[in-house]
Amino acid sequence: MPHSKNFLLGRLSPDILSRLSSGLVVAPLAHGEVLAETHARIDKVYFPHAGIISCVVETIGGGAIETGMIGNDGVFGAMQALDDKVSLNHVVTQVPGDASIISSDEMRDAAEEFPVLRGMLVKYDQFFLAQVQQTAACNALHTVQARTCKWLLRMHELVGADIPLTQEFLAQMMGVRRASVTEVAGELQRAGMITYARGRIRLINLDLIQQRACECESDIRSHYRRMFHSNEASS
Repeated sequence: MPHSKNFLLGRLSPDILSRLSSGLVVAPLAHGEVLAETHARIDKVYFPHAGIISCVVETIGGGAIETGMIGNDGVFGAMQALDDKVSLNHVVTQVPGDASIISSDEMRDAAEEFPVLRGMLVKYDQFFLAQVQQTAACNALHTVQARTCKWLLRMHELVGADIPLTQEFLAQMMGVRRASVTEVAGELQRAGMITYARGRIRLINLDLIQQRACECESDIRSHYRRMFHSNEASS
């Protein structure tokens, strides 16, 4: 069933997934597609099958930095749907892919009907908060190269070794100058860890990338495994 390409939906029992399936629709998410604006109400819930959704904090001066990344191991909009809340971030599709999408009202009704479903969504929200906290610490304490390598490992986990990505977008997501990313990308390329051309990065030596990455990505994945008792987050 296509919906089970999302890890969370794949964990649901057949009766709960059948209940949701009447409202779920599989649709593509285009690169750069805005899923929510800051302080806007959310009327849809997204369970990605592939690609990446980014939660971005924007500043008055025009700056922006990514605080959370959602792939096929997660969901966007679920807790806002349950509590009738607004989005706290600008949310955009960073890497295109398909997603199972359901209206916020239908998700709320199903979660009220099935406490197990509500519990799973609450648990994922707790994980996402842990990811945001880890990202804040990482941005404050680690070098641009270590953060870049961490970020590339997460991208690889979600979309594979061939990543559609411009240096300008990567710099924006990391909250650094483009010149800093250009310098780091050049270092990684000369070390034989990546190749970069025409807005695409290809990872060619994951072991070296992992050696130079900070510990934050492994810490985040450890949080996920503990919460969901599984190593299948990227399957």
